[in-house]
Parts: sequence; C-alpha cells; structure tokens
Amino acid sequence: MHLDLPEKRYYSIGELAKAFDVNASLIRFWDKEFDVLKPKKNAKGNRMFTPEDVKNLQLIYHLVKERGFTLEGAKVHLKEGKKKSMDKFEIISKLEAIKATLLNLKNEL
Repeated sequence: MHLDLPEKRYYSIGELAKAFDVNASLIRFWDKEFDVLKPKKNAKGNRMFTPEDVKNLQLIYHLVKERGFTLEGAKVHLKEGKKKSMDKFEIISKLEAIKATLLNLKNEL
C-alpha cells in the first residue's frame, strides 16, 4: 500500500485516516490494541503519529485489511516476525511505487 503523505515529523489522526481511507476511530482503536503504536499527544491531547508509527500502521492495515488476520493473529505476527514482515512489506511497497512510476511513464509516451 502506497500512502500519499508528505514527509513530516508528525501526522495527525485525521491525516492518517484520510490516507488509509478509514475512520479515525479505527486508528484510535488500533492505537489502543497494538503496543507498537506510540503516538505522542500534543497539549490538546490529540495523537501525533511519527513516521515509524505510520510504517507500523501500514503493516497493521496490511495484515488486518488485506490479508484478513484477526487482531490477535496480527499481534502475534507482529511480535514473532516484525522485522521480517517489515522488510517484506517495505520491499513490496517500493516495488508497487516503482510499478506506478513506470506505468505513468508508459502512459506519457
């Protein structure tokens, strides 16, 4: 999954909900359920997600929404093989971005 997010130090829950095309309540729920998510809270108490949180959200989204894992299954998968899963996921994401770029180039020819 390739997210269309500008590079920033922190992302609001609204920005992430829009990028993932989900309700903010789902991201709030995942934040409570998954220990790997560690957003900071600003003075108003709003969650501010780091790029590392975004990577973890992408992996959670991939496991739950695209691969059909249960929440418990995703938690176990993350604990047992997070590094391997992240490496594979990042490779797939990069390949999808390259494919999109190549298709854009092809269409411009």
